[in-house]
Amino acid sequence: MSAEILIIDDNPDIRNIIRDLINETGYKTRVAANYNQALKEIDKKLPDVAIIDVKLDKGDNDGIELLTHIKKKNKDIPVIIISGHANIEMAIKSLKNGAFEFIEKPFDQDRLMNFVNRAVENFNLKNQNKELETKLFHSFELIGNSSNILKIKEQIEKLSNSDSRVFILGPTGSGKELVARKIHKLSKRNKYPFVILNGALLDVKKYESELFGEEKNNGSISYGSLEKATGGTLLIDEISEIPLETQSKILRVLTDQKFKRINGNHDVKVDVRIICTSSKNIINEIKLGNFHEDLFYRLNVFQIIIEPLAKRVEDIPLLVDYFSNKISNSYNLKKLNIRGDNSYLINHTWPGNVRELRNLVERISILSQNENKSNITRLLHEILNKNSSQNLSDPTVSMSYPLKQARENFEKNYLLNQLRKNKGNISKTAEFIGMERSALHRKLKSLGIKGIN
Repeated sequence: MSAEILIIDDNPDIRNIIRDLINETGYKTRVAANYNQALKEIDKKLPDVAIIDVKLDKGDNDGIELLTHIKKKNKDIPVIIISGHANIEMAIKSLKNGAFEFIEKPFDQDRLMNFVNRAVENFNLKNQNKELETKLFHSFELIGNSSNILKIKEQIEKLSNSDSRVFILGPTGSGKELVARKIHKLSKRNKYPFVILNGALLDVKKYESELFGEEKNNGSISYGSLEKATGGTLLIDEISEIPLETQSKILRVLTDQKFKRINGNHDVKVDVRIICTSSKNIINEIKLGNFHEDLFYRLNVFQIIIEPLAKRVEDIPLLVDYFSNKISNSYNLKKLNIRGDNSYLINHTWPGNVRELRNLVERISILSQNENKSNITRLLHEILNKNSSQNLSDPTVSMSYPLKQARENFEKNYLLNQLRKNKGNISKTAEFIGMERSALHRKLKSLGIKGIN
């Protein structure tokens, strides 16, 4: 499909020159003659590349504002800034705000087209990488024969015929997003969008704008996740990280089935299936006052629990074989020659769960193309040892210590992991492991643990 270039310039002669020049190369073009036209064109459909004059009809920074507007919608779209009043400050400002290139008027046509061609290549490459990532990581099947995975597969099948809200619980990297995608794929909403709002990655100030959208003073609308997912499914990933105030507003949306955009005056009706995930113990979060109990019971119509990989080791051989085939086919590599029941794999604690295993298989597949089986096993051992702070994944190492030291090593490693999970919070860690706060302090001191990295 031919790339589409949006040309924004208030000078009709320059606008037409650029348009004709680009059309000759086979690219499609759209044009806008002023700031408001540009906003409408951007909001109607995002271009693959934009060429924007800095100064339009509203002010000296019109182009920069339009650049920012585009980047908020899709940071990967290349924007070429042009200016007849260029200076170093303007060029720096443009590039700092995400411009792909900056060019002065009058411009050399060949130079401009070189910029345009590189911008198109850049955009296409990023799209190809996204497609590859999707193919590799989001098209995975739910692999395993453990009782936990078999139960989840049954739950997904039953849920495909309903619109019930789902709460998926499980540790980081266990496959919560994959389960949510499978539910959406098998549901009657599968022809509509599957949108992800990640509560753990958002800036605190952006939760509500990302969720509800915003109406700007200039009349433009920034759509939130709820509207983007209309007709489909909204996955609120790590919902326990969302502030209490925003949680209350989500509860209101679930009750009223409508909401207002930020700065908006009109209600927007909701037609979205909501699926939530959390790697935290939600009941504990409710007790600690970090999560609204009413919201939990609104969302927790149907609950799916994914166990850590270390509790379902029978799935490891199947996962290794599956990931090996996937990566081999995708990268055109020789299939990884290693048994899934290898003792190093079975005895590893897998703090990163299935995601850690997938990354390990990919890494070894790439590094071991010309290696024999024994060297692959050695490589596997080295990588897992590096990933384990105390080499506890290797039973021969732990067995070489006296009992007292082995116990101390285990306790130290265990407590460090729990502290990291709770971001250094002593109270939360003590509650989770079942110790008094003062007792935990004493234990940490005796083990020489002064803090976490």
